[in-house]
Amino acid sequence: MMEKSLNKLATIAAAAVLAAGWTASAGAQTIKIGVNEPLTGPFAASGTYVVNGAKIAADQINAAGGLLGKKLELVIEDNKSNPTEAAAVAEKLITADKVPVIMGAWGSSLTLAVMPKLMEYKVPMLVETSSSGKITTSGNPYVFRTSPPSSLEAAAFKDIFPKLNIKKVDFLVINNDWGRGAAEDFGKMLKENGVKVGYVETMDQAAQDMSAQLSKIRSSDSDTIMVTTAVEQLTLVLKQAAALGIKKRIVTTGGSQNPDQLIEQAGAAANGSYHLTTFAPWVPDATPDPAATKYFLAEWEKRGHKFAGATESFRGYDGIRTIAEAIKKAGKAEPDAITKAFWQVDFTGLNGKIKFNKQGPEGRESGQSRPEVYLIHIENGKVALPKL
Repeated sequence: MMEKSLNKLATIAAAAVLAAGWTASAGAQTIKIGVNEPLTGPFAASGTYVVNGAKIAADQINAAGGLLGKKLELVIEDNKSNPTEAAAVAEKLITADKVPVIMGAWGSSLTLAVMPKLMEYKVPMLVETSSSGKITTSGNPYVFRTSPPSSLEAAAFKDIFPKLNIKKVDFLVINNDWGRGAAEDFGKMLKENGVKVGYVETMDQAAQDMSAQLSKIRSSDSDTIMVTTAVEQLTLVLKQAAALGIKKRIVTTGGSQNPDQLIEQAGAAANGSYHLTTFAPWVPDATPDPAATKYFLAEWEKRGHKFAGATESFRGYDGIRTIAEAIKKAGKAEPDAITKAFWQVDFTGLNGKIKFNKQGPEGRESGQSRPEVYLIHIENGKVALPKL
C-alpha cells in the first residue's frame, strides 16, 4: 500500500514538473511537435518516408506564418523499429524535449508500446500509420488515428472482393500486432461473407526467406493470398512466390506497400498483384483534395524524393497538418488543450475527411477518422486503378 502511494505521489510530482515545463515553453520561439518514427531497422524506409512528408507540412505551415505567431519545430527521434525504443523515445520527447504532442510511431507494436507513456504523462499522439484495432479500442483518450484500422480496411474490401471472384484465401502476415490483426479482421469479414479461409502463416519482421510458408500455401486450393508486411519484406515475398511458380492472386493490405517501389525492386514478380492503399497519387484528380495532392507531389519531387515514397510520406504530411489544426483550435501549445481540440478538427486531407469519431470504452475514447481506401493493380510494370 505504501509503495502504491509513493508511486502515485511520484506520478503527480512528475506531472506537476512537466506542466511547469510546458507553461515555461509557452514563451519559446517555436512550437515543438515530437516525431517518433523508425529511421533504422526493418521499417526504416517507411519511417523515413513519413518523416520526409512531415517536413513538407512543417515547412509549408512555417512559410505561411507558422502557428499562433510561432514557427513549428519538429523534434525527430528514431525508434529503431523496436517497441522498447519507441516507448523510451516517447518518454524522452515528453520529459526532456517538453513536446506537447507527438506523431508516431509507424508500426502497431511500436504504437502500442508508446501508449502507456501517453497515459502516464497525459500527452496526445497522432497515429499516422498503425492499423491494429487495439490502438483505438483499449481506452486511451490521448490517441487520435488518421490511418485506417484493419477492420475499416476489411469493411472497404467487403464491397470489392466479390468483383475479384475470391472463393478461398490463405494469409501470410508479419508476426506482430499489425499482421496478426489484419489476418483476424480480414478473415472474420471474409468468413461472414461466404469466403473460405485456409492457412494463416506468419513471418518474423527480420525474416528474408519465406519459401517454407509459401510452399505450404502453394499446396493449398486457395485462389488468393492476402499479405500484410512492410515493402522490403513484401518485395521478397513477391520474388519468392514467383520463383516457386505460384499463380494465385496476391492482395496486400496495410497501405504500406509503395507499389512503385515494388515495381522497381521486384520487377516482373510484382505484375498481377493487387494492393489496398489509402492514397492514390497516380491519379491526383481522383483524390479528395486534388489541389493539395498536386502541391504535395510537386514539393516531394522538388526535394529529390522518389515518387514511390508518396504512398507512405503523405501520412506524415497529413499527420502534421492535423496536429497543426488541433493546435490552432486549442489556441495554445499545451497537451490538455490540444487533446480537447483534436475532437474539433474537421478538414480534408490527402486521403479524405479528417474528423475523429469516438472508439473505445465510454469516457476513455480514442479518436478515429475514416480515410478513403483504394484497390490498385500492378500490370506490365505500371500502377492502375482497376475497373471492377
